[in-house]
Amino acid sequence: MPFPDTHPALKRALEARGYEQLTPVQEAVLQPGLDERDLLVSAQTGSGKTVAFGLAIAPTLLGDADRLPPSPQPMALVIAPTRELALQVQSELKWLYAETGARIASCIGGTDARSEARELSRGVHIVVGTPGRLCDHLSRGSLDLSALRCVILDEADEMLDMGFREELEQLLDAAPAERRTLLFSATIAREIASLARRYQKNAERIDTVSGAKQHSDITYRCVVTPPQEIERSLVNVLRFYESPTAMVFCNTRMMVNQVQATLLERGFASVAISGEMGQNERSRAIESLRSGQARVCVATDVAARGIDVPALNLVIHASIPTAAETLLHRSGRTGRAGRKGTSVLMVPVSQRRKAERLLQIAKIQAEWEAVPTAAAIAEQDKTRLMDDPILTNAVDDMSDELVNQLAEKYDATKLAAALVGLYRARLPKVEQVRPMSVEAPRHTERGERAPREEHVMAGEWFKMSVGRTERADPKWLIPLICRLGGVQKREIGSIRIDQEQTYFQIADESVARFKSCLAGADADEVTIEPSEAPAGGMGPRGRNPGEGKRFGGGGRSGGGFKGGPRGGAGGGSGYKGRGGSGFSRQKPAGGDGPRGDGSSRKRRS
Repeated sequence: MPFPDTHPALKRALEARGYEQLTPVQEAVLQPGLDERDLLVSAQTGSGKTVAFGLAIAPTLLGDADRLPPSPQPMALVIAPTRELALQVQSELKWLYAETGARIASCIGGTDARSEARELSRGVHIVVGTPGRLCDHLSRGSLDLSALRCVILDEADEMLDMGFREELEQLLDAAPAERRTLLFSATIAREIASLARRYQKNAERIDTVSGAKQHSDITYRCVVTPPQEIERSLVNVLRFYESPTAMVFCNTRMMVNQVQATLLERGFASVAISGEMGQNERSRAIESLRSGQARVCVATDVAARGIDVPALNLVIHASIPTAAETLLHRSGRTGRAGRKGTSVLMVPVSQRRKAERLLQIAKIQAEWEAVPTAAAIAEQDKTRLMDDPILTNAVDDMSDELVNQLAEKYDATKLAAALVGLYRARLPKVEQVRPMSVEAPRHTERGERAPREEHVMAGEWFKMSVGRTERADPKWLIPLICRLGGVQKREIGSIRIDQEQTYFQIADESVARFKSCLAGADADEVTIEPSEAPAGGMGPRGRNPGEGKRFGGGGRSGGGFKGGPRGGAGGGSGYKGRGGSGFSRQKPAGGDGPRGDGSSRKRRS
């Protein structure tokens, strides 16, 4: 039988809503013998907890009656951690109890407290609210808990994490001792167990989490990124997966603002949610997500608590979560109600070990991959266009005058080209991000990291006719390479400095531009030419400038730079004050190296 025994009015509401079968947690609370018991329930986010406790308290509120009589004081109190979750619970209970005549009020921060007090004074059956606002009404006398039959704590672990223990105790102490207490939590940690022992009597323990695989409908992916290019990498991840709705989590408000600015600049329809926003602003932002006007939501963990967005297929952790519980809670917003979801963890290459430990603690198997390239995204765009319903659906009316005029005036190739152009014009811009190796670093038997492999990026090798003899150092070699070859620092890969020459990599996608700029450069005393990869590995001075310590080359007006062997200032676009693009190989006086002996040992980070 799909529906266990429940109140007829609620059963009809479920059938009208399209319920064919209850979720495990909903079935569990309706087992025989639990009608008057306290319940301690652990269930995952998105498992149908609201309907579950709505069904569980029905016998206590309704008994055998078809409808609820008028009540001057509330009969049930639901406490939720956030405004959004409280409003969501109120909305769910309204349709579930629609045929019972139940009056359901909300008491949340960010709204008019006087309006809430007036509604409470008119008599309500169920009150849903946040701890702070409920305590405020209780202290002002506008909330009377003397007639309560049930108290429900929804996401109790979240409320304790947010520091609401004192408010919860104040509300529970004010409720009648003979009430039912239902406590719902994703995990039953020590604090939750302590709260249950103090305020529950002979509670039935219901666990719908431990027997199931953690978030089995969610695919986890880790994207290895350059440390300084998280936001650019994030743009490509969003473009590659192209989810109808995505949520991006950041650890700080500052990063939320930075990521939101980047997404808006690239053409994404996105909203940001932060703690300082008023309730009306937050509600408008969430509604724009639900209506499809915005496709990306950027938020911190605290600001996003309680936000429920249907069809959320993609969750991105722009910042590595601080705890395994945070990772699971963030990711649990997707993959709900049998739908598949994807959770992407952006991992700076320097924080890979931290991410691996986090996944191990959370017992998650993730696939490691590089930042999606422009070519991979273009291939995805092509597949999505070819499968777009606008092309695959049957044409309803071929007699449309405009359709016929276009078909008569233009051939199929021109019409297809116009369609592709219109399709691409609405897509946000793809970023060029330096690819990073996705292979895990090797470690010795003692747990020490093995030497860095030579090829840390996909690129072509070049050699320059300067080496240690000329005090070659990345601090001034990198600006020189950038200026002569028209590239940026992030497009330069490994560098190896030998005695008489220097080898360096240029990213594959930048090689053509680099060679073109070299052909037009006036570099009389330095030569740069393609080369095979240097033998013998990276060497002590080889490194990837995009990792660890960043070497700077000071820019000067006219293209000159500072930071050569003797710190000479640049004049025009030359080195050591020379005009043009010439490079002086004059050996400077000793004392420039760290030891003052004419050597140029690079400082290790």
